[in-house]
Amino acid sequence: MTSSGQGGWIELTREEPLDPERRIIDAHHHLWGEGEGLGAAPAYLSDDLLADIDGHNVVGTIYVESGASYKSEGPEELRAVGETEFAAAQAQFSVNTRAPIVGIVAHADLTLGDAVQDVLDAHSEASNGLFRGIRQLPGGGSRPPRALLREPAFREGVARLGQNGYSLDVFAMHNQLADVAELAYKVPETLFILNHLGVPMYRPADGNRKEIMAIWRDGLRRIAPCENIFVKLGGIGMDSLFGTGWSKRERPPSSDEVVAWWGADIRFCIDTFGPARCLFESNFPIDRRSIGYTVLWNAFQKIAEPYGEGEQEALFAGTAQRAYRLPGRRFIT
Repeated sequence: MTSSGQGGWIELTREEPLDPERRIIDAHHHLWGEGEGLGAAPAYLSDDLLADIDGHNVVGTIYVESGASYKSEGPEELRAVGETEFAAAQAQFSVNTRAPIVGIVAHADLTLGDAVQDVLDAHSEASNGLFRGIRQLPGGGSRPPRALLREPAFREGVARLGQNGYSLDVFAMHNQLADVAELAYKVPETLFILNHLGVPMYRPADGNRKEIMAIWRDGLRRIAPCENIFVKLGGIGMDSLFGTGWSKRERPPSSDEVVAWWGADIRFCIDTFGPARCLFESNFPIDRRSIGYTVLWNAFQKIAEPYGEGEQEALFAGTAQRAYRLPGRRFIT
């Protein structure tokens, strides 16, 4: 096992799984080698994720691009295929474990016109059948800020995803949700999966958090009528985006503390979109900087408690299975 995260700090708050039998598909996580990935962090590989999962009944996971293992040569547009090769190798390591990687979301420049097809085909070939779609950071991350969601060439690339049976993961901020909605209306044949609640980004310097959350809620209400949009419920441990301060505390938060901060907002997402269009995610190891894996899923289970059994099954596994077009046989328990 590699050395990852913040050593023993994350273990200072430990909980037993609240519902260890609940079937879970972790809809969003990352892996990378030493010095790769988001923030050039220490290596975090499939065995690290398995160790973090511990007692919960995670029956499958979705690998999401993080910039790891890009090819160092060859056509620029195909270098991201190196990450898909890495993800496929990690998936092979996990295939006989209790929580195998069952889908891969890669990165591609969708503004390439007809050349996009070659890139999608390369990802598909490299994935050993696990390639499910592309993730884009429209104007965010380390890529140059731009109004990508409004560009005609990008729209054509998104349409091509749908034509090939692939989805688009969108890491859009709360102030970009109107652009997400407009694009989803124009490309109804493509499934959109909004990452991390639609990122109601708040830092103390931004001012009143209630005002930020009001803007975010209004944005979600506007995109909810787009039936081809799903919402991932997670990413809530990112201090740099949400200002929780959890990673700087003496010990990580408990599940009750997580529910106190996020419960009402996550339930707002569920009530606005419906459980059939919402799916829980860990965003590990990014969220590991603030929250333990078992604590996180205990919090999700507490948040989901008011919903019926069928609705909970959708939130924890069924919606992920449908959104990522996962074969059903693997998940029968």
